[in-house]
Amino acid sequence: MDVLWQLQGEPTHETRERYRADRERLVRQPMIALLNDVADTDPRYEDFSVWHYRTNAWWWQHQSAVIRLGRKIEIALRFSLDGLHIQGAWWYPDPGQVDMFRKAVAGEGGRELAAIVEGVRKKGYEISGDVMKRPPRGYPVDHPRTDLLRHRSLIAARPLGCEQWLHTPEAVDRVLAAAADLDALLMWLVRHVKRAA
Repeated sequence: MDVLWQLQGEPTHETRERYRADRERLVRQPMIALLNDVADTDPRYEDFSVWHYRTNAWWWQHQSAVIRLGRKIEIALRFSLDGLHIQGAWWYPDPGQVDMFRKAVAGEGGRELAAIVEGVRKKGYEISGDVMKRPPRGYPVDHPRTDLLRHRSLIAARPLGCEQWLHTPEAVDRVLAAAADLDALLMWLVRHVKRAA
């Protein structure tokens, strides 16, 4: 936290360089350790990346990471002065994935997804994504799952907090509990939004 505090605003190049080693040791490496511990608990979470810094100040002030579960289907973690944030996401879709998603939503699988999304929302997750203003062409305007059909990506996100547990092994349990909250949603997406041929 102390390192990120020093990198607020628009830190100069000199300030960034002064804190580079501390940021690597106290911010980025703990994120790698957290994800290694998560992967040790559940092998589905082994494919992860922890971002390096870029020229934009935002990347120095936020430590981001993703766990890949399927093509464009990920659990994303972000640590900043606001604490740890998690989201389950299907985003930046490949060509054809949006059509696959919509066909699944319009079919029998869509009822399951609607119930899953509602359950995730009740657990305190904000549901968002790239959403069209109107229903997509080819689907009835009064379709019972029009809200889902309008999605071109689907994200469920919430803050995990910034309490004392963040500095203890309990952080692994908190991330795993949130991943369990997101599991039905992400596995639905893995089943129905495969990589387009």
